[in-house]
Amino acid sequence: MENRELSDRVAQLLEKPGPLSIVEAGDPVLRQKTASYDGQLGDDVLQRLVGRMRETMEKTRNAVGLAAPQVGLPLRLAVLATPEALTARLVESGQQPVPFTVLINPSYEAAGGPRTMSFEGCLSVPGWQAMVARPDRIRLTREDETGRRLVEEHAGLGARIVQHETDHLDGVLYLDRAELRSLSTMEQVVKRWGPAGVAATAEQLGFPLP
Repeated sequence: MENRELSDRVAQLLEKPGPLSIVEAGDPVLRQKTASYDGQLGDDVLQRLVGRMRETMEKTRNAVGLAAPQVGLPLRLAVLATPEALTARLVESGQQPVPFTVLINPSYEAAGGPRTMSFEGCLSVPGWQAMVARPDRIRLTREDETGRRLVEEHAGLGARIVQHETDHLDGVLYLDRAELRSLSTMEQVVKRWGPAGVAATAEQLGFPLP
């Protein structure tokens, strides 16, 4: 997408109030490697786009991240945060809530520790979840919305969200990495596999753990 075409597309998105529309699996934009952000939009438009992506994420039930391709933009940009409704459960399980974070031109590498398996879902694949094995600790390099370059370590749920959203920017859906024998409806995950735990889920559905 040329810079003028990108700018026009962003302008179209921003002129309509309310949450942005989510692109669903099957749309080619979800399978494109995104263009790096190098100031194509200008600071004011970038801030407005980030704000609208945050609004969309926060108003979408159970959303923890949103990548630009999911709103139709092949741009290396994503936002993430764990909603307040999850905070108590995360603290009880010994994990840290993820504050609102902007990923611009992100990349990551494993930073030691095991690969862990957990159910993931996606706003672009509504109604389904599947188990994905990912490094439990990563080193993330990113820029924020002010242009600062940051290098950070993330673990647990935060690391998983970063990997999931960065995958979107490479044209990768979580299903590409998933154990497809675990593919389940949201209802099954909540009622059956969540209470069962990872090991029991793997045994009953017949797939190996990492």
